[in-house]
Amino acid sequence: MTDTMETQPEPPVGHVRVVYLGPVAPHWDFVSDFGDKGMIEQFKARAQARLLLLPPHDPQFRRNRERIIRDADRENLLIDWDLGYDEEEESGIGDANEG
Repeated sequence: MTDTMETQPEPPVGHVRVVYLGPVAPHWDFVSDFGDKGMIEQFKARAQARLLLLPPHDPQFRRNRERIIRDADRENLLIDWDLGYDEEEESGIGDANEG
């Protein structure tokens, strides 16, 4: 027998949507649909510290975004990003080069 057991993933304990407000600071807003207010506020404070003065086109943004996503995973939070544009188009993914 093994010591590992199949466990069902726990439902998320909260939700945060990170919204890009535009090129003038503050660049970011955080909106929560559900979850413990204290935990959400602590998460928002950590995320805001990582995103302070970083617009989405800044090279540091991608690294800090990945850190925020890992933090949300650890806290069992759902996280959505509203950057104001379609991220697939921005990254060049699509069928424009196919054919």
